Formats: sequence, structure tokens, C-alpha cells
Amino acid sequence: MAKSSSTKKAVSASNSASENKAGSANLGRCRWASSEVNIPYHDEEWGVPLHHDQKLFEMLILEGAQAGLSWDTVLKKRARYQEVFDGFDPAKVARYDAKKVKALLADPGIIRNRLKIAATIDSAKAFLAVQKEFGSFDAYLWRFVGGKPKQNTWKRHKGLPAKTAESDALSKDLQARGFRFVGSTICYAFMQATGMVNDHLVDCFRYRALGK
Repeated sequence: MAKSSSTKKAVSASNSASENKAGSANLGRCRWASSEVNIPYHDEEWGVPLHHDQKLFEMLILEGAQAGLSWDTVLKKRARYQEVFDGFDPAKVARYDAKKVKALLADPGIIRNRLKIAATIDSAKAFLAVQKEFGSFDAYLWRFVGGKPKQNTWKRHKGLPAKTAESDALSKDLQARGFRFVGSTICYAFMQATGMVNDHLVDCFRYRALGK
């Protein structure tokens, strides 16, 4: 029996999707990118130089929220975080009161940790102060790597450091300005995520794209 036009289209679409999935699976990636949640994040965001203040604030807060947990846990809750934290608008977050904190602690869609929520509000206030002093958080932040991404050449994840002299300096300065949950290890993860350093492995397809 001849296949109908609609059936042919459905089969073609299915085959195309399978080919795309297979092609995606065959790409050389950093070893940690292995789930439906973190593969898109790895392929599209991680290590891309970021210069948008509000997005930088979001990543700084999410990295702090990760402390003691897996990054996949944070990624799964990210959409809800964006919703209940007003798109990570620091001006709005800085004004959160006890009523808002109570609502956040009752929300199962985020990590309900009182210290981390309080730290987010304190960090929002510090963030606004940095913007006022430097013109933007971006201008302040990228000074710690000389204004451009540091290109590393790691072949194995085992070689990647948990922190560096640059993350130590950033952490110390952030803490002095009133930011919280910004230890050096958290800061280095933040630097990796926002493209301040290119820590994709050299055999990862994203390394070549971001190393130009």
C-alpha cells in the first residue's frame, strides 16, 4: 500500500529527528555533559563570554545556590528561580521583605535554604552598589581576567582546578563588598560558566568555537 503524503512527512520528520539526535550524541563534549538537562546548557551557554549584568547576577546567584548540590538540580529548578526571583532583577531582589522570604521558603520549585535566600538579597544590594561604582557589574567583573577570556588547554577533567588565583581575588573582593556564598570555588565555577575562562576540554567541539 502506498504511503499517504502525511505519513511520508511524519516518517521524514521522525528520521530527521533521529539523525539530529545521533549527530548530537556523536559530538565530542566535556564528559560532564551527559544528561537531557545539562547537554543543552553545555552546548549553548557554558563558557560563552557573558556581559549582560542581569544574566551575570543570575549566574552568580545560581552558582551559590548550587553549593552542596549538583548543577543538574539547579538547572532543573532554573525556570522557577527566574519566575519567583523576578527574572533576577537585582533592583527588585534587593527590596525583598520578610513576607517575600516566607513565600520563597514555601516554594518547592526552588532550593528552600534560608541562608541562601538571605544571601541572594544581600548580594543584590551589593550588586547595585558595584554597578553604581563601576558603571556596570560587567565592567567590574572582567577586570579580574584582564578584560578577555583566559584560554586553557585541558585534556582531562581531572586536571581542572577547583579554584585559581583569579577566583581567589574575585572571591575576596566580592565578600569585602557584601556578597555572600561567593567562596573561591563558587567564583571559579561562575567564571567557567560566564566564559571568563574557557575550560572546555580541547577535544570538546565547544572549545574550538569559543577559543577563537
